[in-house]
Amino acid sequence: MSFTNFLETEILDHVFAGAAYTAPTTIYMALYTAAPGEAGGGTELSGSAYARQTVAFSTSGDTTSNSSAVEFPTATGTWGSVTHVGVFDALTSGNLMAYATLSSAKTIDSGDVFRIPTGDLDITLN
Repeated sequence: MSFTNFLETEILDHVFAGAAYTAPTTIYMALYTAAPGEAGGGTELSGSAYARQTVAFSTSGDTTSNSSAVEFPTATGTWGSVTHVGVFDALTSGNLMAYATLSSAKTIDSGDVFRIPTGDLDITLN
């Protein structure tokens, strides 16, 4: 995953300028049909029972990975082709902190459930 300008600035200010950064108490995963970027943007899903889902991480070395599966609600309509994921600091609105392209797009139709297994969402600093 790539960090957004928001998170890069927060980290630099915290580490090198002594500005306090309060990490979010809950982190949320979002799904996209068009790529977000360093400044955010992209096309996040909406409607048809879609909602961001909480995601917890565990860190080892320079990598943090989801420590449990992330499962979205059953789609009540077509969500389209999910191509990207994002990590936010809020359930709605908020700040996009990191984003990534899926290794393969996944079309979600009515009745489908999108799920990311434990350990399949990695964020690495190197």
